[in-house]
Amino acid sequence: MQLFHVSEEPGIEVFEPRTGADGGEVVVWAVREDRLSNYLVPRDCPRVTYYATDRTTDADIARFLGSSRCVLAFESAWLSRVRQARLFCYRLPGETFACTDDNAGYYQSRDAVTPIGVDVIDDCLDALTRRGVEVRVLPSLWCLRDEVVESTLGFSMIRMRNAQPRPVEPVGPSQRAGRGAPIG
Repeated sequence: MQLFHVSEEPGIEVFEPRTGADGGEVVVWAVREDRLSNYLVPRDCPRVTYYATDRTTDADIARFLGSSRCVLAFESAWLSRVRQARLFCYRLPGETFACTDDNAGYYQSRDAVTPIGVDVIDDCLDALTRRGVEVRVLPSLWCLRDEVVESTLGFSMIRMRNAQPRPVEPVGPSQRAGRGAPIG
């Protein structure tokens, strides 16, 4: 099995295990190919990604995906950085990795890992569309995030701490009734 690690850093010859942002285990992180598209934007770019699973309803497919296989949405404030990004997609041998999250496609190795190759990505949007991903650029991710979480879709919400602040919703009676529908 081949795994991947996407970085903005060129020339990585060996991936040494390190502690993640959560302060957990010292590991090398990788992702399998079917979730690679979740990482084809700059590392700190907040994004909502989603796709159908075996439990996804036809209604959610029609509402969120249409004819798309999967969607990656990011904020319009990041568009320039996404367009200018240069990413390095390192191919890693899978022998020392164990799956830690099947839905997200996450794998970890406690051992140092030497890449078996690297692909340079100079156009993130092109790389995503070539993988069959629908790209959505939105002013804010929060409404989409909330709707996807409540759906039957598979999803990943990545770097949401970097997203625009969540909009403060009005507290009027129409807002408490749901999607702003009038009462009565």
